[in-house]
Amino acid sequence: MLRLLSVTVLAGLIACMAPALAQVQPAPPAAPMPPQSAAQPAAPQPAASSPAAARPARPPAPVRDPLGPEMVKSVELPDGQIPPPNKDGNFIIGPTHKPAVEMAVDPSVPQGAVFEFTMESKDSKFYPGIERDTTAVPAGPPSANGPVSASHPAPYTRNVSVYVPKQYVPGTAAPFLVSTDGEKCFSTLDILIAQKRIPVIIAIAIGSGGGDGPGSERGLEYDTMSGKYAEYVQTEVLPLAEKTANVKLTDDPDGRATMGSSSGGAASMAMAWFHPEWYHRVLTRSGTFVNQQWPHNDALPHGGWELHEHLIPQSPVRPLRIWMEVGDRDNYGPPPSEGPNMHDWVAANENMAKVLTAKGYHYQLVFARNAGHTDRAVRAQILPEALEYLWQGYPSARAKK
Repeated sequence: MLRLLSVTVLAGLIACMAPALAQVQPAPPAAPMPPQSAAQPAAPQPAASSPAAARPARPPAPVRDPLGPEMVKSVELPDGQIPPPNKDGNFIIGPTHKPAVEMAVDPSVPQGAVFEFTMESKDSKFYPGIERDTTAVPAGPPSANGPVSASHPAPYTRNVSVYVPKQYVPGTAAPFLVSTDGEKCFSTLDILIAQKRIPVIIAIAIGSGGGDGPGSERGLEYDTMSGKYAEYVQTEVLPLAEKTANVKLTDDPDGRATMGSSSGGAASMAMAWFHPEWYHRVLTRSGTFVNQQWPHNDALPHGGWELHEHLIPQSPVRPLRIWMEVGDRDNYGPPPSEGPNMHDWVAANENMAKVLTAKGYHYQLVFARNAGHTDRAVRAQILPEALEYLWQGYPSARAKK
């Protein structure tokens, strides 16, 4: 059942919001939505029905040297400087991360509108709903076969926000950005669109089904290396977004982008990789390109690690443009008792850069000093540049024709 929550006329009142570090589904906002500050929402608590779902705290990650011998060759920028939005390659920023001016609301530019609705798990043919059940099978460390977990059926409510810029011409097919974890950057889009640094895009912020990691609904949606999540978005979410906001979304894959952090970044990459006929542009922060897939899949046994281990190196080049960021203190899982450590976020993102370089992709990797997993200060510093890089070259000659 579709349940319309609210229509907020001035999207500029909504400052850019990133998902909390736990990357779990935020609680539904009250209607109408009040103005929000640039601060990110606090991480919601686990569902009351699953008190055992909480996982032990992750040990502190080691600080990795971006200039180490195993790292990709990168350009180290002066502290406070960020890469140009029209240059491919690998860059090192930090350790100071000053917020970009585009991250604050600018009342002098046209403000878009935001439309919100919810989706119930019982109405989904793709994701009827699960949650982690730690009482059935104890969770184990990652291994060559991936993490160990268990789940049981559980309902969820998914929040979706649709941003429509003031410059949108009704009835025209617009380029758009799909973000995972309900991530919003609407006030920044107001500014970048007004300055003509990106196209007049619609943004669809889709919340997850809740929880985090193996056995959870969010983990199932985001960490599974397949085209299923893209197919869910295409089939069940986008039609409701068009109907609710009274907009038309382009079918041109060059005008379709995905964005996500952590496991949401892995999902964003999977959307474009498995369905390049739908998406050509990907933005990830602390992408979970690691072995976190659950349940196990014999065809792609190492989950997100397969992207840089086999999928990208062994496949024809796809028409993708990719922006990535990782921090020097990004997540680091304990090595398994045998075999390689496939739960190191820095190694995973560095490996992505290596294989993308080898295959000749257009991409940019930003390695941030003094930064943790999905670091908020880094996001505030770099997101406008990332969005501008993401939309370079649009509209394509084909889109113009």
